[in-house]
Amino acid sequence: MSTRTDKPAWTRNDALVAVGAAAADLLGFAVTSQFDGNPLGIPAAFALVLSGLTLILRHRRPVLVLAAVLALGVVVNTAGPVAPHFGLGLVIALYTVARSCRPAVVVAAGLVAVPAPSMGQGGMLLPGGWGVLANAAAAVIVVGAALVVNHRQREAEVHRALGAERALAEERRRIARELHDIVAHHITTMQLMAGGARANLAHDPEAAREALVTLEGSGRMALGEMRQLLDVLRAGEEPESGLPAPQPGADDLARIVTEARLAGMDTELTVDGTVRPLPPTVGLTVFRVVQEALTNARKHAGNSRARVRLTYRPDEVTVEVRDGGTGRAAGDGSGPGTSHGPGAQAGRRTAASRAPGRGGYGLIGMRERVALQGGTLEAAPMDGGGFRVAARLPVAPGAGAAEGEEHHR
Repeated sequence: MSTRTDKPAWTRNDALVAVGAAAADLLGFAVTSQFDGNPLGIPAAFALVLSGLTLILRHRRPVLVLAAVLALGVVVNTAGPVAPHFGLGLVIALYTVARSCRPAVVVAAGLVAVPAPSMGQGGMLLPGGWGVLANAAAAVIVVGAALVVNHRQREAEVHRALGAERALAEERRRIARELHDIVAHHITTMQLMAGGARANLAHDPEAAREALVTLEGSGRMALGEMRQLLDVLRAGEEPESGLPAPQPGADDLARIVTEARLAGMDTELTVDGTVRPLPPTVGLTVFRVVQEALTNARKHAGNSRARVRLTYRPDEVTVEVRDGGTGRAAGDGSGPGTSHGPGAQAGRRTAASRAPGRGGYGLIGMRERVALQGGTLEAAPMDGGGFRVAARLPVAPGAGAAEGEEHHR
């Protein structure tokens, strides 16, 4: 069975315009005829009403409707003495042609609309004088107005397309940031845990088992965050089976600090100020900044120390991550100073110093996240060695609690 999807030939708005134009032209001709002392006859009145009603099909057949209006106008002119006119129905019909047809058709319609309204007046085929000049001026105004509207409409469509492209690009950047933060952090942790398990497997099975447990948990967490991101991308395609899991925030910093310790990096978390709820977007930004900074520290700073400081202030929150920037060469697990924690072996790598001004997608993503929240980000090597990442995010007093209440509703 096929379903008809054709658009209707006319809409209610088309009918209202047609009836309004017919009534306006009929009233205008009737009043003008009374002033001239020549009452409007029934044939002329009928032609005027019919001319207005043809406008109901103007969007489907604009040229045909214009021709019908012009022909019925000639009938009105020959049915009785009428004053020179360029009726409302003709204005609407010509405007529709100028809006919807090719330039050649518009030019032809404009040229025909100049003499046609005067044809048959006074029993003459084409009267001259001011009537034709007035028709020409009216046609120019109507066509010019339609062309201006078309131009503005095209500009609006271009602006809408550019806006849609910018929104799509911004959404792609947001997804890229999320993917980078999730994959880079968890894959790095899993790599370190796997290396630690392999190094301790022969002489310390318990340490290897702890590393594998941590590896399993990191993988599960990565899958969970990836699933959240995919659920956002699939929103509206499938019915939701349950409430979405909350995004990580500032309260989850202890978890990633613990992961950094298990991966072999001596990491410490300090919280200053009065702890209070943060808006979800600000909390997620704080979490991602610390996550990316610790991931970079494990990649580039070896098994050096890292310090995370979260500070709550009345109108802002700041987070700072510092690392030592030095590490010892990878060892074989023997010799003085060797540690046998689940991530210690994986943490022993040759440290790679980060050159000033060198930044990958991680730093770009952090800057974009912080900028979207109206904050500032500093990321640069320190004079005494190491690297420092510091973000400052404005938070209105009570903003986190208000958004939390709204979310629970």
